[in-house]
Amino acid sequence: MQGLIIENISNTYKVKNGEKIYTTTARGKFKKDEISPVVGDIVEISEINEEKQEAVIEKILPRTNYVKRPKVSNITQLIFVLSSKNPKPDLLMLDKQLAFAEFLSIKSVIVLNKIDLDDKTEFKNIKNTYENIGYKVIETQANEGNGVNGLLKLLKNNVNVFSGNSGVGKSTLINAIFKNNVTLEGEISEKNKRGKNTTTSTKLYEIDSNTFIADTPGFSTFDISEIEASKLEKYFVEFKKETSNCEFVGCTHIKEENCGIKKAIEEGIINQDRYDRFCKIYNELKENNNKY
Repeated sequence: MQGLIIENISNTYKVKNGEKIYTTTARGKFKKDEISPVVGDIVEISEINEEKQEAVIEKILPRTNYVKRPKVSNITQLIFVLSSKNPKPDLLMLDKQLAFAEFLSIKSVIVLNKIDLDDKTEFKNIKNTYENIGYKVIETQANEGNGVNGLLKLLKNNVNVFSGNSGVGKSTLINAIFKNNVTLEGEISEKNKRGKNTTTSTKLYEIDSNTFIADTPGFSTFDISEIEASKLEKYFVEFKKETSNCEFVGCTHIKEENCGIKKAIEEGIINQDRYDRFCKIYNELKENNNKY
């Protein structure tokens, strides 16, 4: 039988096969081959107890993509959630995540949540920046359900992973989509305005037979080290057309003069703040690449 891994807790896997959900373990051969099943994997299972719906994983089918941390595979769309306030939008983290999504060839949607807390509507600037690049941006007020229907339409026929720092409202959004408390909502610490991460395991929730969403821990330590610093420009989508205007082949767009990216900034084609974050990410990756 084949099934989809929808949850992993301490190396016990919940595998969905039609209407049945099996509790499974993995064969020891996977450890020998240095591969472990992860949420999102399509697997072949053998039933060992029909009454208790217990089975063992025999084979992991080829993955279309794989994220190392948190471990999840075969995702088709990343939903990046930011809060307009409390905590403040982490655009450096967002740009890292967008670059990694481009690296994996996965679609991206940006959700600006808690818009009701932003009295100065500063979130509009964020929305304009990323819509001008070509990303889909949805405004939501998850605790009231506002904007949820628009987001739901974008989720259809995808395996969606919700990403974002603690406290931005990922779990509240998922609960609003399902109209019940399927996940444990976090609380915002009044002391430091940082979220207390309450999601402890990666889990897929089924909207319909072709649509799933995941709430995942660990994206606050999002790891994009697989990207080479010299190739980062490829994953900032608005840079692509401008790099042909660089004077030097292999231009890093950092220290060089006559750089197509810098010219585009001067002409207002590329956002200065986004370029500044590119430089930070480039330097982080370069430092990391040099360690190996």
